[in-house]
Amino acid sequence: MGKYLVMIYDNEAMWAAAGPPAMEANNRRHEAFAAANGPAIRGGGQLGESETATSIRPDGSGGFVVTDGTFAETKEVMGGYYLIEAADLDEALEIAKQVPAPMGGVEVRPIINGG
Repeated sequence: MGKYLVMIYDNEAMWAAAGPPAMEANNRRHEAFAAANGPAIRGGGQLGESETATSIRPDGSGGFVVTDGTFAETKEVMGGYYLIEAADLDEALEIAKQVPAPMGGVEVRPIINGG
């Protein structure tokens, strides 16, 4: 068994335009996903909006540059994640295909080390 991070990317402008009913419906879809895949889920959560992000990069002189915002400015930003356990990448992809992401998509990566 391996662990995989399923990163959920969304278009925040589309969510803002859709309004609370769309968010409530999506929350119900996530609850259904969690109920259907509970044995595989090891963690997860929704992230704050991208304007709440703070990025830290080394400055090349032993210090750091701290800036407001995400690392990259794009339409889609990481809005949440699931940490899952699966027998292999194929199984992880089958689980990830069920993750609700109506205004974006998901990315799956294996956890190389880290418990």
